[in-house]
Amino acid sequence: MKSFNVPVHYRSPLVNAIKQKRKAADKMKKDYSPTVLSLGSLQVILARHFGFCYGVENAIEIAFRAVEENPGKRIFLLSEMIHNPGVNADLQALGIKFIMDTKGNMLMDWNDLATDDIVIIPAFGTTLELEKILREKGIDPTHYETTCPFVEKVWNRAEKIGDEGYTIVVHGKPGHEETRATFSHSKAHTPTVIVKDMAQVQRLAMYITHSLPAMQFYEDFTGQFSDGFDVAKDLQRIGVVNQTTMLASETQAIADYLKQVILRHYQTPAEYANERFADTRDTLCYATNDNQAAVQGMLEADADIALVIGGYNSSNTSHLVELCEQKLPTYFINDEHCLISLNEIRYFDLHSHTEIEATNYLPVHRPLRVLVTSGASCPDALVERVIERLVILTGNEGALQEVIAQWQEVI
Repeated sequence: MKSFNVPVHYRSPLVNAIKQKRKAADKMKKDYSPTVLSLGSLQVILARHFGFCYGVENAIEIAFRAVEENPGKRIFLLSEMIHNPGVNADLQALGIKFIMDTKGNMLMDWNDLATDDIVIIPAFGTTLELEKILREKGIDPTHYETTCPFVEKVWNRAEKIGDEGYTIVVHGKPGHEETRATFSHSKAHTPTVIVKDMAQVQRLAMYITHSLPAMQFYEDFTGQFSDGFDVAKDLQRIGVVNQTTMLASETQAIADYLKQVILRHYQTPAEYANERFADTRDTLCYATNDNQAAVQGMLEADADIALVIGGYNSSNTSHLVELCEQKLPTYFINDEHCLISLNEIRYFDLHSHTEIEATNYLPVHRPLRVLVTSGASCPDALVERVIERLVILTGNEGALQEVIAQWQEVI
């Protein structure tokens, strides 16, 4: 796979050594067991896969190159480059300004843009409507476009099956940048509806089977369907694609459920399933799959708590948190500073959507066993700093240097 020119301060000597060693021993990525770091009275159980994915590294390289190639020019990002506050802050420190926030709220006026300004499209991609605005201002939105290739793969798949007469069902968070972009590209070719979870899918199924009056659909799915969507005819042939950062297992469950519903309703034999339901399994992102499978592998180890590191608005990271929460106390942290002391922690609660502080988060017994992973937009250097912080809090500084030396010897 291509290597990218990413700023060195995002790299980690320890994590890089671990990843290289694991990759050399498991080129086909069949082994999802974690890496166990024995650090005196602390045991860090590190997920097999985590951190920057292909799309994120590609986006970072392009953004920093845009700055290097355009001295003296005004450079803008359509919205956050990725969902990591540290990376976005670094770009802002270089003079890059954001046009809108992650929800699509404007932070400046479109009229403030000039033809010779540089506008970078973030890794999530953007809508056709926003591309049109930029082109009308004489700005080429593709010159420094950082859209993840795997997001574009979803767009291409949606276009293909849309042209074949299927309606697209997008599994995603309706307000997320990537979902908005996928919805825009899909609805340009075919009727499209967004579903955020299985509850909405079950509701949609009731319109497929005509169990609910068609007009109720437009209230139930306000803001989540394309213009001119006709419930009576647009739910007769469907295909499911996903926002690439959703839980892969949930997307598959949604596809399986809708397939069963539509085939049963139209009494379609399994061998003719493609008459009603398009096979779209190839829209699942490899990094999402790998990171989620690695968390499942990590959770097989005995541990006391889990730390999941990443931006609080990161969809892929939040799903890693959800997986960990099913087994043990889990703390979603932004960086090492969230580990305030041996007794206090500051973390993001997914259920209340607030950052809170807790005490007595670490058990008193030793050795202490901590699961650690991070989202696809989290630098490896941040993971190493969290491990360093744990080591300092538990009084195991000497052990960390020994472990780093051991791993660097084997690459």
